[in-house]
Amino acid sequence: MSKKADKYIVQTLQEPANISSPTFKAMYERFAKRVLWMDSNVVEGAFQMNTAWYFGVPDLDPVFPEHTHSYDELIGFFGSNPDDPYDLGAKIEVVIDGETHLLTRTTMLFIPKGLPHMPLSIKRIDRPVFHFSIVMNPEYTAGAYQ
Repeated sequence: MSKKADKYIVQTLQEPANISSPTFKAMYERFAKRVLWMDSNVVEGAFQMNTAWYFGVPDLDPVFPEHTHSYDELIGFFGSNPDDPYDLGAKIEVVIDGETHLLTRTTMLFIPKGLPHMPLSIKRIDRPVFHFSIVMNPEYTAGAYQ
């Protein structure tokens, strides 16, 4: 029996529409597995969130170019070592406002609207890394997925 709140529960991936080229999508699938995507097209009124497992080094370096948003963003990279959840099991370089940061530990980044961020380079993956990004907007409208 269907319940009123079922429309708010997402358990299967609904691929985002028109955010990346077929070439980028094919390249992305060789190093990452998107788990779930949420935006106002999936659930009316929702803000946008992407979740994925990174399991390899992409063909493209950097994988995401520098860009800005007109909204705030939260980005996370979580290691999968149950004995040390802060060990990222990877080396990821991210640039924020022109400064390069090497991530080797579980990390969350807050990117205020208008702040230039990326490029992002995945240098090494030893164990799968859980990645998420959340934007305080009904849809993702920036140029990271090219």
